[in-house]
Amino acid sequence: MRSLPKKGSRMATDFQQAQRSKFAMTTEFLGGIQPVIKRYFGSDTGLKTRRNQAMSYLMKEALVFNDPNYEWDYTKVLISKGDLLGMNNGQVVAGTGQNLEFSWTDNSGQGEAQATDALVVVAYEPTSKTTVYNLNAGTRNSSSATLALPTFLSGLEVQVWATFASADEKLAATSLYLGSVTVA
Repeated sequence: MRSLPKKGSRMATDFQQAQRSKFAMTTEFLGGIQPVIKRYFGSDTGLKTRRNQAMSYLMKEALVFNDPNYEWDYTKVLISKGDLLGMNNGQVVAGTGQNLEFSWTDNSGQGEAQATDALVVVAYEPTSKTTVYNLNAGTRNSSSATLALPTFLSGLEVQVWATFASADEKLAATSLYLGSVTVA
């Protein structure tokens, strides 16, 4: 039987502190979209879980150092990663009453894209660290969808991503960053 480790008295190196900061930021971000990551990020085979694949990718690619802290490069953040054909001409705008309005071109029939593929959308507000997502906001062939946001996000800027997943959830597309939108 092993005993619990003792707390060390050595100071963490700058590299260790940086890694801890990146790990904490990534863990916090992924916590808000856990159901999305668990279903749609990478493959569920091999040594790494989908969450670990997402953690690794985000820490390496999407965090940038802006002295003295790390910041997200939202253009590089992915909420899903896969081989399904992604969104074509995707756009998002602020609708009325704290809604986000999505539009895209239906590309059903190209590659493995099906009309019944589910639209998955994520909105993230960085100051309150609020995440809102919908795992089935619409279908690929509907070409438009709406995501309702909480009223307290009114006037705040949200970062928005979208992706498609097959109806049986076996395939997912690599997500598309749609930009930032100020909620009406």
